Amino acid sequence: MTDGVVRDISPQDVAFWRSGASKLLTQLQSRSRGLTESEAAARLRTVGPNRFSASGRHGIFHKLAHRVLNPLVLILIVAAAVSGLGGDIGSFVVIVAVISLSLTLDIVQEHRAELAAEALRQSVAIQADVLRDGTCVTVPVAMIVPGDVVMLRMGDLIPADGVVLDQKGLQLDESLLTGEAFPVSKSTLPCTATSPSEAHNALFAGTSVVAGQGSMLVAETGNRTRFGAIASSVETDAAPTALEEGVRRLGLLIVRLTIFLTLFVLLAHLASGRPALPSFLFAVALAVGLTPELLPMIMTVTLAKGAQRMAARQVIVKRLSAIHDLGALDVLCVDKTGTLTEAKIALIEPIDCDAGRSERVLQLAVVNSRFQSGMRSPLDVAILQSTPSTGSDQWALNGEIPFDFSRRCLSVAATLDDRTFLLTKGAPEAIITKSIAVEIDGLARPLDEAWREKLDAIQQRYQDGGFRLLGVAIRELAPLIPPRLEDETDLTFVGFCVFADPVKPDAASAVAELAALGVKLKIISGDQPGVVQHVAAQVGIPADRVIVGTEIDGLADAALAERVRTVDLFARVDPSQKRRIIEALRRDKHIVGFLGDGVNDAPAIHAAHVGLSVQGATETARAAADIILLATSLNVLSAGVREGRRTLANILKYVRMGTSSNFGNMLSMALASVVLPFLPLLPLQILLNNLLYDLSEIGIPFDDVEPDDIARPRAWDMKSILHFTIVMGAISSLFDVATFVILLKGFGADEAAFRTGWFLESIVTQILVIFIIRSSRAPWRAIRPHPALIITSIGALLGALSLVFGPFRAWFGFIPVPWQATAAIVCLTVGYLVAAQAVKRWAIQGKTSSI
Repeated sequence: MTDGVVRDISPQDVAFWRSGASKLLTQLQSRSRGLTESEAAARLRTVGPNRFSASGRHGIFHKLAHRVLNPLVLILIVAAAVSGLGGDIGSFVVIVAVISLSLTLDIVQEHRAELAAEALRQSVAIQADVLRDGTCVTVPVAMIVPGDVVMLRMGDLIPADGVVLDQKGLQLDESLLTGEAFPVSKSTLPCTATSPSEAHNALFAGTSVVAGQGSMLVAETGNRTRFGAIASSVETDAAPTALEEGVRRLGLLIVRLTIFLTLFVLLAHLASGRPALPSFLFAVALAVGLTPELLPMIMTVTLAKGAQRMAARQVIVKRLSAIHDLGALDVLCVDKTGTLTEAKIALIEPIDCDAGRSERVLQLAVVNSRFQSGMRSPLDVAILQSTPSTGSDQWALNGEIPFDFSRRCLSVAATLDDRTFLLTKGAPEAIITKSIAVEIDGLARPLDEAWREKLDAIQQRYQDGGFRLLGVAIRELAPLIPPRLEDETDLTFVGFCVFADPVKPDAASAVAELAALGVKLKIISGDQPGVVQHVAAQVGIPADRVIVGTEIDGLADAALAERVRTVDLFARVDPSQKRRIIEALRRDKHIVGFLGDGVNDAPAIHAAHVGLSVQGATETARAAADIILLATSLNVLSAGVREGRRTLANILKYVRMGTSSNFGNMLSMALASVVLPFLPLLPLQILLNNLLYDLSEIGIPFDDVEPDDIARPRAWDMKSILHFTIVMGAISSLFDVATFVILLKGFGADEAAFRTGWFLESIVTQILVIFIIRSSRAPWRAIRPHPALIITSIGALLGALSLVFGPFRAWFGFIPVPWQATAAIVCLTVGYLVAAQAVKRWAIQGKTSSI
């Protein structure tokens, strides 16, 4: 026997369970008594530890490089380098300080979120009982190798992929892989299924034993398991969020404008014979002045504040930019189990053969579940939690026929009033096959074809509604004689126990609240179509159309994109199909979120603009998510959506203000520098103007927003940003020209006087217009600005006035301004604010767009 086993197969491509246990033992060179310690050690060296890659974390250099490649940051880095090489140390220090502060805040916040998420990590399993040298020993899960034989009991987590070697009433919860909430029975019988969800002899890592016991032969470990393969698939970098895409487009636009203006000014100055170095430094100052250099910091602070507010609502934000995408959502896809439902089996009602509620059925089912000696399944627990009003405690146990996979039922013999009965419950089709009569009004009637059709119709109706049924039957036995397998015949069918995974009490209201916010919900589940439709109908999602996974496989990407527009329910889908649905919605220009908690959800979580998971989710799902909910209620999401829209509204305030003011001022300055025989502002004055204006907006992250900004999905819209920039920039330039004319023609200003007067007009109008364009409403009707915004704006304004009128004005190239010129500038400022108020509605009519 060789010590190591290396097989180039993937469990998702090769159905290892079809080989059967005996053949797999041969292929894996193992035996039913397990491997020896030396064999296991050699295989561990060959195949590696049984771990799953799902950290989702990157090093500090990766995070830094990702942010430095942002076009806006690159512009600032280039400007800082040019300023430093040109001897403008003051500009160099200012720009480097802004870059450093912004990047540090962003990376620190992400790191803190990762640490919080790391604290929630849950291992698939910590230890397992394995046969080594024929003896059962406890080993760490990481030490398990292909060929190992693992002993299983109720409550155990399956540590790897494999097949059943031996079992007694073995039932598993596979919901984290398949989305199916009901337990799945496992057997040693041969299996020809091609789908893992139908492989009754296969066990998969990440699932758990909910009833029975047994042993398994390990076929695959680590990343070669289905769990591990999905974990590996989400290790790649996530697709850029909508905010990241928007900022990148804005950065590229500013890069183009910057290159155009700086080259235009530089070439114009050189062509007119002006000195090269001053012209070059002026062009660099224009480039910096055109760039909203505090945008990275403003965004980071705004998003960080949003993350803090969301943390107070039991939401952990792992990736800051996901807050914006949460507010921009117009489609939210959710897994059904654990999200809309309780992920807990409940007995809905016991019914008789006429589909009426029956305490008799419940009493017999309770006696059966109470007296069985094996491990109780979740169905048994649900039955025992629904104790009938009378009768069940008067029975006495007389014997049992344990559950068997081939029979698919369990019987107990119990005595009541000196009479012994065999009480049987199990799969309805199995119970009906063993029955010869039906109980109607306490009397047995022959189970003829008409009754069989009626019972079949009852089953079909409930199954179409998403319910699971157990059949209950009875027959009288000879007193005090233990039951035999042969007694499980000639039964009288009494009725059904109807089970469901109940919908959460607040699910319907949460769905309605999200719909009111303009977020459309779609269910993507691995469960049966009938179950998905039933849940959808209960929570208010259109349930008339559903697509199953096999249909999705037959659709090209374009056809799938067309279907997902009109269909809200997707059933029996596997992880790759879930991902295709998300990608189809993204291609259709939707901002898509996905909320799930299972291994099967991880690829879709990873593919969405914003991936969401919950505290109790699998390690892989949490690693793929951008946001983790500590509470599984969708109401938490509603609050998150509002917070995301508030965050985006404040970011767009800065973008609109910064781009329009900077564009207008720099355009005026570029044109004036060509016409005037001197520079309209010195490079240091340009940087002071830009820095003071940016400092005035530091309070924006704290500002409140209008109800209209929260009511509908909001997304980054470059066309509306550009429209606003051009309109408001043109108004700003118009008043700049008026200022030029008044200063030059009205007051005959020289170089220093011109620069002082225009600096004063420029900075005052820029700062005060914040209170005009922060809202689409008139200032006296708008929601009040936050005190932080008032303090930063007025503080920056006072700082600017102190530079112009203070004792140190000469350091910055300023001179005293005559009162007549000051009065003219005040009039120009008032006129500009009135004009801004008049045109702002037209300028911001498309400021945000519903998707």
